[in-house]
Amino acid sequence: MSAPPLPDAFEQAKRLFLEGLSAFEAGCFEVAEQHFLSSLALLPGRVATLINLAATQLKLSRPQDALAAAEQVLAIETDNADAWFHKACALGQLNRHPEALAGYEKVLQLGTLPAAEPWFRHGQTLQALEQPARALASYDRALAADPSLAQAWSNRGSILREMKRNQEAAAAFVQAMAHGADPELHQYYLASVSDEPVPATAPSHYVETLFDDYAEQFDAHLVGTLGYRAHDTLARHLAGLGRGLFRSGLDLGCGTGLCAPLLKPMAQRLTGVDLSRQMMDKAQALGLYDRLVHADIVDHLRSTGEHYDLITAADVFIYVGELAPVFAALDKVMDADGIFCFSAECAADERADFELLPSLRYAHSERYLRGLAAQHGFDVVQLIRAPIREDQRETIQGMFVYLVRASSGQTRLMRQ
Repeated sequence: MSAPPLPDAFEQAKRLFLEGLSAFEAGCFEVAEQHFLSSLALLPGRVATLINLAATQLKLSRPQDALAAAEQVLAIETDNADAWFHKACALGQLNRHPEALAGYEKVLQLGTLPAAEPWFRHGQTLQALEQPARALASYDRALAADPSLAQAWSNRGSILREMKRNQEAAAAFVQAMAHGADPELHQYYLASVSDEPVPATAPSHYVETLFDDYAEQFDAHLVGTLGYRAHDTLARHLAGLGRGLFRSGLDLGCGTGLCAPLLKPMAQRLTGVDLSRQMMDKAQALGLYDRLVHADIVDHLRSTGEHYDLITAADVFIYVGELAPVFAALDKVMDADGIFCFSAECAADERADFELLPSLRYAHSERYLRGLAAQHGFDVVQLIRAPIREDQRETIQGMFVYLVRASSGQTRLMRQ
């Protein structure tokens, strides 16, 4: 048997534990972790300290360490609900979602913790497991226990939106905002499922976070699962214009660089611009871009000192509704004989300039695109309608638009 701690050691461990709690509450998680570890060195196996250590390590995004701390508690107290909760959270961060789900169910079975947070995490885990109907029921249980959970309202709205239950989704997004959710983001969500005014563009932090999170599986999911082909279609018809080698190309919203292998043979120099650093890391690894810029596309067009005779935007304007700022910014950077080509989803209503769809993507009317081109001194060399991707087994139709300066003397082609 190990000797009991000396009184001085006990008091010192207690002091370190309390200092750890204070640091945790102040958001100083690295400091908190050090205090808890020092306390455990003096008083090993202390359940309260291990539980708080696990919570701290989750805040530090170190789920493997948090899992080990929670497992130490469960070896001592097999029905400790806090330990089960932290274990489930750690498993979720490790993408071990079936095990995480079992952990949350154990917490709910024990019934000793407030129910709202475990039900909310239960719903999140079911969403990760692609079980939206069950997740919706879990969010309802969470909100029954605590109606002020803004993220539960938001997640509930997103599931309802995907189920095409737009009126219910709208009500959920309104509730999310009423309880403190990001108003810009949720107004964007709300506009996609209601008659609320449509924002001019998607919130930049939404787009950046979406694609940072999506970067690892982006190519496989978009091309393999959704049958995405906009990059290929855009580049193929660009090559068909017979312009030869471009001096300098700019790939707006380059993402992981799907366009790069197709554009690089056409351009002596190729630059990519994107909001997502994680996506750009993938593009960098291709070794095909001469320069990559982390920026909003309009900001880059307005600030760059470079000039381009080729500018492309494949599947970018699904996150930009009002395109007038893009066209206006082209004046500064585009050579007189340059080509600007892009894809856009087709709006259902030609009377609208653009629509925000429940998919959270923008769609544009041909009338609007042709009008913008004319206003900004472009001729439409070619406009082709062709599929962009699949969405819920439905083919999404797009327009592929090729523009040149009206003064460039390019031969105008008929729409196909």
